[in-house]
Amino acid sequence: MKRSLIDEAVGTFGRLDVLINNAGILRDRMMVNMTEHEWDSVIKVHLKGTFAPSHHAAQYWRQEAKRRGSPVSARLINTSSASGLFGNVGQSNYGAAKAGIAAFTIISATELRQYGITVNAIAPRAQTRMTEGLRERTEEEIKRRNPRWVAPIVVWLASEESGDVTGRVFEAGDGILKIAEGWHAGPGIEPVEDPNELGAKIAELIKQARPNADIWGRDIVS
Repeated sequence: MKRSLIDEAVGTFGRLDVLINNAGILRDRMMVNMTEHEWDSVIKVHLKGTFAPSHHAAQYWRQEAKRRGSPVSARLINTSSASGLFGNVGQSNYGAAKAGIAAFTIISATELRQYGITVNAIAPRAQTRMTEGLRERTEEEIKRRNPRWVAPIVVWLASEESGDVTGRVFEAGDGILKIAEGWHAGPGIEPVEDPNELGAKIAELIKQARPNADIWGRDIVS
C-alpha cells in the first residue's frame, strides 16, 4: 500500500484537490465455477485499489486541515457499478467489490466531512475496453454508452459547486443520470419466537416490499 501516487501528485503540482479512483478488471464466471484467484484478484483490484489511494489522500487532506486550522475543499470520487447496486449474473466477484465501494463511499463521506472532504461515487453505464465483447450492442446503444456522457458528472463532482454533496452514488450514461438509492428499511413486524409461524408472515412482508429486480429490471425470484 504505497503512498507514492499521492506524494508524486503533491510533489508535481504542489497540492492535491481531487482523487478519482477508477481501477478495475473483470473475471466473469458463474459463482459455482469461479476460482479463488478469480475472486481474490477482482476484490483486490477494486476494493484495495480504491482504499489504498483514498487512505493516503485522506491522510494528506487531514494534515492540511490541521495545518490550516480549517477544513480543506477536497473531492474523493469512486467508481461503483450497477452490478454492485442491483446485481448481475456471472459477476458475484465484480458486483461484491462494486457494492463494497458504494458502502465505502457512504461511510468515508461520514468520516471525512469534518475535514472538508466530500466522497461520492459514480456507477457508469459505458462502453469501454473493459466491457467490449461482453455482449453484442447496436451502434445506437454504443453511442448512448459513450464515456462522454459519464464525464460531466465526474467533472461536476470534482468542482467547488459540489461542496454540499457527499455520500452519494450517481448512475450515469446510456441515456440517464440518476441518484442511486441504497438499502432502505422496508416493511416489518414484531419479532416472532417460533420459526414455524414465520412462513405466512414473511410472505406478507414480501408482498408489501418493493420488487426485487436485477440490473436489467427483471424480477428476482425470492
